[in-house]
Order: sequence, then structure tokens, then C-alpha cells
Amino acid sequence: MSEHDPQQPSTSPDVVASPEAPATIAAPASAPAATATAAAPANPAGQQRQRASQMLQVLRLELQKAVVGQREVIDDVLTALIAGGHVLVEGVPGLGKTLLVRALARCFGGEFARIQFTPDLMPSDVTGHAVYDLQTEQFKLRKGPAFTNLLLADEINRAPAKTQAALLEVMQERQITLEGRALAVPQPFLVLATQNPIEQEGTYPLPEAELDRFMLKLRMDYPQADEELSLVRQVTRSAKADMLEVAPLRTLLQAKDVLALQKIASELPIDEQVLDYAVRLARATRTWPGLAMGAGPRASIALVRGARARSLLRGGDFVVPDDVKACALAVLRHRVRLAPELDIEGLSVDQVLQQLLDQVPAPRL
Repeated sequence: MSEHDPQQPSTSPDVVASPEAPATIAAPASAPAATATAAAPANPAGQQRQRASQMLQVLRLELQKAVVGQREVIDDVLTALIAGGHVLVEGVPGLGKTLLVRALARCFGGEFARIQFTPDLMPSDVTGHAVYDLQTEQFKLRKGPAFTNLLLADEINRAPAKTQAALLEVMQERQITLEGRALAVPQPFLVLATQNPIEQEGTYPLPEAELDRFMLKLRMDYPQADEELSLVRQVTRSAKADMLEVAPLRTLLQAKDVLALQKIASELPIDEQVLDYAVRLARATRTWPGLAMGAGPRASIALVRGARARSLLRGGDFVVPDDVKACALAVLRHRVRLAPELDIEGLSVDQVLQQLLDQVPAPRL
């Protein structure tokens, strides 16, 4: 955890691990007394979930200091962080895609690396390569920037498919093979990629195999009028002319904290009917009118993982159908393909998926 002024209360949760017990999360010091004590559940698992939820609320507020508006996108990024999935953020230039990732990295005390994808970027620039040492007369492995906890792949669609594919193994297996050796990357590992819309000049579409490895695809849109006014006011007060500062943000998370959050989320109870609902949503995309290609089994898994993370983020004790719906668009939009006739009519993938969500019956618990 980062060090704070001793006179200022720390909102960073402490994780205490012992050989006999799994890691536990302490409630943030700034949490209201009624919330941290009187309202705490009697069972230890419930207390852990409540403390984890309080910590996530503090983290959400910290990110909102740097990223004005875009609250849904912030929640989706936190969902992926809790669920242990990768995120693809799409939007036109200037909406704060990179700023959001930098802000999360600032609040995270683990290792962080950034790769600026360009047309001349080579796969070895991402994963690493072997170099010959003249002194020892042997080859040595030089690890690339992918050996980190948080990896920012900035403008990932600026690089050709060969370089983009360098991330396939590490995103799925959490390891990188160099010179025949499989080397594990630090845990937790999360790829946060940004891209401009495919219609922009000088971009390369991501291969479907790589798209499927992103748990969520988020779309950043233009801010509301009041949010843009607040953004302009805040930026023009900054020492830098055209960007918000992330330096004032506090470090609230360490790697072990994220692993503890992921474990708590994975143990959240989910009713068999809700599990079936998530699978039915994914399967419905394969036969839905207007979709030329549906989502595979990874979508069903991502829906359940995302729903558990959403439940923890809102402070729930179990997963409800609304948790599945909350992350459904982000999980499915990059895994399906719109039929050509609907594309010509001007319909979007999100509109078709929203119709699907409205018509597939959800269980009543």
C-alpha cells in the first residue's frame, strides 16, 4: 500500500494473509461506523463481501476524480478487474480512454507497463526476445513489457495482425513462450487495450480469436453537456494544457488485494436459474434474427464471471438476473456479427442485442 500523511485517514484496505487462513480484506478506515460495524453481517463471508464492496466504492470515487463522467465505463472496468478479465475500450480520440487506464494504474500498486502500438511494432517488442551476450557467449532472455500486472495496449488496432496476435497466448494462458520456455506472467494479469473505431484511417481490425479473449468491449461516448463543462473547467485549471492529472490519485490497491477481490467474487452464490439464464442469453445469439454470427461458450463464462463481479460491486450477497443484464452488452457486442441487411438499414449491434435482452425471459427469484 502507498504511504499517506499520518494525519490523514487512509481509505486503503489492508489485506492480511496467514498460512492458516486465506487473504482477508479490512474495511476502509473512512467507511461510516454504522456501515462497518452495526450493519455488518454476522457471518465472516458476509463481512468479507461488505468490506470488499466498500473498498470498491472508494476506488470508484478515486477514479471519478480523474475521469469526469463515463461512470458506466468505470464500473465496467472495475467489473473486469474483479472478474480477472481483459478489457477493450473503443472510442474516438479525445474521450479519455488512455486516461482511464492510467488512472487505474495510478490507484494500483502493482507493476504497470504501456505499449504504444504502431504499424512497425514487432511481436518481440511485446513479448520479449533472446539476445546474445558477448561476454558470456550465451543467449539471454530479455522479457518484454507484457510481463507485468496491468498492461496498457494503447491503440491496439494500429498494429498489424501479426503483432496483435502476440498477445493471444498471454491473454489466455497467463504465460509467454520464449525460446521454447513457458514463462508465467505476474498475477493478477490484466490487459486494458484501447482502439479507435475501425473506420479510422490506418487501422487494422482485430482478429476474431483475439476479440474473443477480451472479456468486455466498452464504448466511450461523448460526455453530457454538464459533464463536458465540468471536464473543461477541471482541465483548464491543470498545470498541463490539455489533460487531467493522475498524480494526485492515491494508491489504494496492491496485487494481493486484487487477488483477494477476485477470490471473494468467485465464491458469490449464484442460483441455478440465474446460471441457466446467462447460458440462454449466449446461446440465443446463435439463432437470433439479424445476427450472422453468435457468441461462443466463452461468452457464457464471461457473463457469469461478470455478473458475480457486478454483484460484489453493488454490495450484493448473491447474483441476481439484473447483474447478468448489467454486463451483457459489454460481454456480447464484440462476439457477434450483425447481418448485412440490418447493417445496411443502419441498425447497430447494441440495438439488436438490447432486443434480445428484452425478449429472453429472466428468472424471478
